[in-house]
Amino acid sequence: PEERFKNLEVEAAKQKPGEHGLLALDWNNGNRTILVDVRLSGLLIGQTLHTQAHEIYRALIEGTAFGALTIINRIEEYGVKVEEVMNCGGLAAKNPFLMKIYADITGRPMKVSGSDQTCALGAAIFGAVAAGKKEGGFSTVEDAQKTLTGIKETHEPNPENHDVYTELFRLYSQLHDSFGIQAWSGNLHNVMKDLISLRERQRKSE
Repeated sequence: PEERFKNLEVEAAKQKPGEHGLLALDWNNGNRTILVDVRLSGLLIGQTLHTQAHEIYRALIEGTAFGALTIINRIEEYGVKVEEVMNCGGLAAKNPFLMKIYADITGRPMKVSGSDQTCALGAAIFGAVAAGKKEGGFSTVEDAQKTLTGIKETHEPNPENHDVYTELFRLYSQLHDSFGIQAWSGNLHNVMKDLISLRERQRKSE
């Protein structure tokens, strides 16, 4: 199974944003934030007779990143500026392709922790502070962090990709609000057609 995903990733990485003409809602397990509605489900639109597996794979990853951007935007609406995102363990450590898409969609650097076991490292830091400097530990959490933590790599957003993803995010937001907010009033007539137009434009630019 892991090899199969690697093959999908290789093919998906060859595509430009919007080239596949797809758009997904990342609600396969409901929406916890910001809609808090477990009775929502996933959605994929834009498929044709020519849609391929690696295109769906990329669209699903992009859907989760659009969901993350929606959360970031909500946080910033309440006055908390999000200038970068720190990622640790799991997919962040194993899948640079995913991190690059997240950087391009959110428009923010995606930093990956130097440790794949950040929970264990955090516990060790507090243990070292509890022991104290005299016993070989640290006086403060900040001192321990400076010594024991670090950044493995940083994925910077690509401005051109971000511009395209900003167009796609507007369409994502239409789907998000229309299916997720009962009081929403609008029109989805443009969404499929805009996806096709973007797909054609991106393919011509090769």
